[in-house]
Amino acid sequence: MTNMSPQQWMIEQHQFGHSLCLILDSEGERQTRQALLDFQDADQCCGVYSKTPVADLADAGPFMFLIDNPEDGRLNELLKAPERNWGWLASIPPEAGLQELVKHWRERLIVGARPYQALYRFHDNRVLTRALKHLAIGALPGYLGPIISACYWQGQRWEMLSNPTPGNHPVPESPAWCEVPVEGDQSAHIREVNARRYLLAEHLDAYARIAEQQNPDLWLSTQLALADTWGWQAPEQLEFLLVQSLKETDGTLAERWQARPDETPAAHFERVYQATQFWQGDAPL
Repeated sequence: MTNMSPQQWMIEQHQFGHSLCLILDSEGERQTRQALLDFQDADQCCGVYSKTPVADLADAGPFMFLIDNPEDGRLNELLKAPERNWGWLASIPPEAGLQELVKHWRERLIVGARPYQALYRFHDNRVLTRALKHLAIGALPGYLGPIISACYWQGQRWEMLSNPTPGNHPVPESPAWCEVPVEGDQSAHIREVNARRYLLAEHLDAYARIAEQQNPDLWLSTQLALADTWGWQAPEQLEFLLVQSLKETDGTLAERWQARPDETPAAHFERVYQATQFWQGDAPL
């Protein structure tokens, strides 16, 4: 890691003969994305989500661009405003090409198992920062793949980090970057995104009925706040609460399910779960 500026880093990497790549969170930087697309050959840019299971989100997803000129003026606005968390920069071997980098991240795009799958926001410099802060050196090649060096804003300053073994690496069975501690506010955001994705994938019709009756985002936030109040944080507890709440949207569910004095979250959940199973005819009381 070094204290050089991103411009100095790009010039240095270019002098080493490496290709430069911009990983852009295009949802918040559409103007910059379009400026780059207008003058970029097809083989020099790529929407990462295209040709993946989340291709319908391609327009809002990350884009990658090869940067021929380290002093490209189209990057100036980004480099002057790193607090916008627009993404990060990487250098790769010229022979690897952009598609090798795209392939690498597509293989790491979806994490978790159904129904708790989530999109890994590798293009978010805050996500990258946390990963690089916690990963052991031995885990870096599997995470960074063909990347030789990464340049990113870590919240207070620019950081640069070299990959000890750039190249093609398989996705580990248990990726270490999926175990990186998540900050509280980001954790809550991820939980809400995952909950919404679960509802859309598994209970679309019922969730659509909610949207016809009230603001679905407010409804979901209310359910997650209730889960926080009761200490129900396990995936199966959240799933149970969401599914049952879809069936009763008048608020009576929360009234009936209140925790008893001195009842632990686990005991509270088990009692409510068993009672619900009984009333729905799925189990004896």
